[in-house]
Amino acid sequence: MSIQLPRAMVIITADDYGKTVHATDSILKCFAHQRITSASAMVFMEDSERAAILASQTKLEVGLHLNFTLLFNAGSVSPQIMSYQKKIVSYLTGNKLAQVIYNPLLADSFNYLFLSQQEEFIRLYGRQPAFYNGHHHMHLCANMLVGKILPEGECVRRTFTFDKGEKNIFNRFYRYILDSFIRKRFSSTDSFFSILPLQNQKRLQDILNLSTFSDVEIEVHPENLEEIEFLLSDHFNQLITSIYSGNFQQIKKGENAPL
Repeated sequence: MSIQLPRAMVIITADDYGKTVHATDSILKCFAHQRITSASAMVFMEDSERAAILASQTKLEVGLHLNFTLLFNAGSVSPQIMSYQKKIVSYLTGNKLAQVIYNPLLADSFNYLFLSQQEEFIRLYGRQPAFYNGHHHMHLCANMLVGKILPEGECVRRTFTFDKGEKNIFNRFYRYILDSFIRKRFSSTDSFFSILPLQNQKRLQDILNLSTFSDVEIEVHPENLEEIEFLLSDHFNQLITSIYSGNFQQIKKGENAPL
């Protein structure tokens, strides 16, 4: 009996679900037209509650978009959570090197803020996040990884993938260390790209071609006019028609059933 191996795929993830009404509606529109496969949701934001209700009416895969850099603006956030978040936002946005340096004085604050966001996601969606990533990619900051805060074995977004020569040696080495850590503790894709710049069509075609033999995630932000127009275009539809689209739970479970 032959064994069918998991199929390589592309996952197109829309970030910032629930951040604003516009962001939520733009993402749902793209999903309705089958231009994205997953969305990462922000909690404690102005449209988080409505976004969760709308997502429950679809089959959209939703993960947690951890937020350590943008102040929560929902009306029901507790003063304690706001206090922890302001402290971390100030730290991470105040110095470019803060994300690569472990700060033991903020260990409890990061853990508390992560658990608060995870618990709020579960309250809103009635389930665990399908995957984890972060606003401005701060889910991979030193305090999160060294502190081993993210649940081991879960699906976690890796760092951006670049070709040789695109970044300096230090940057590439740093990303190599992070991705090695991710591969050891979590499930993830083989590569990760932003859909931008949209003008470089050869780059996008090359990225999609990768998904024929490896798992690729593409990050999009449909709240941006340029991006949603491209995502809903006939041209983008033609590009992805022959590409196998999947989701993070397939990676975690090793499944290969099409969506």
